[in-house]
Amino acid sequence: MISFASVTLEVSDPAAAEAFYEAFGIADRVNVRASDEPATGFRGFALSLVASQPGNVDALIGAAVDAGATTLKPATKSFWGYGGVVQAPDGTICKVASSKKKDSAPPAREFDQIALLLGVADVKASKRFYVDRGLSVAKSFGGKYAEFDTPSSAVTLALYPLRALAKDIGVPQDGTGSHRLVLAGGDEAFTDPDGFAWEAAPARTLA
Repeated sequence: MISFASVTLEVSDPAAAEAFYEAFGIADRVNVRASDEPATGFRGFALSLVASQPGNVDALIGAAVDAGATTLKPATKSFWGYGGVVQAPDGTICKVASSKKKDSAPPAREFDQIALLLGVADVKASKRFYVDRGLSVAKSFGGKYAEFDTPSSAVTLALYPLRALAKDIGVPQDGTGSHRLVLAGGDEAFTDPDGFAWEAAPARTLA
C-alpha cells in the first residue's frame, strides 16, 4: 500500500536546480537528484502553484524568470482568474495561478497549495490503479480530473488527461524518453500505467 510522500525531479545539474527552486520558493516542496536519462518534448507532468491573488502570481513568476525560467504563457486574466506558465532551466513546467482577479493585500512571493499534475492516458483507469494501491480520492470529475488525499506530503497529487494538460500549459503533448520524475511512498518500487516511477519512501520526506 502506498501513501504519497515526496516528489523528486531528476536533473542534469542538481546544484543549479536547487538554486533555482530556492529562488522560486519551492525548494522545501521538491527534491532534486542527478540524472542524464534522455528526455525530449513534454515530459508528461507539471507543477501547479495556487496563489491567493494576482500580485502573488506575478511575484512568483517574476522570481522564476529572474532565476532563469522561460515564459511559456505570460500571466494574464481569464474567465477563471489570473495565471501564467514558466519552464524551469531543468525542463520542469510550472503553472502559477489564482482564482482572484484583484489583489486584496500587498503582493508577496507566496502560494497556498502546490500540486503535481500527472498527464495520463485515462484518468479513470489511473485513478482505479492508485485507489487499488491504497490512495484515497479527495476530488474527482469523471475522466477530466482526479485529486488524491495526500496528508503525508506537502505536495498534492492529481491526474489530468495528457492532451488537456499539454494544452493548458501551452506545449505540444508529444514527448519521448524519461519523465525525469520519481514519486515516493510505501515500501516498494513500481511503475504506474503511464510510466511514472515510484520508489519506497526515503528516510527524508517533505514536511
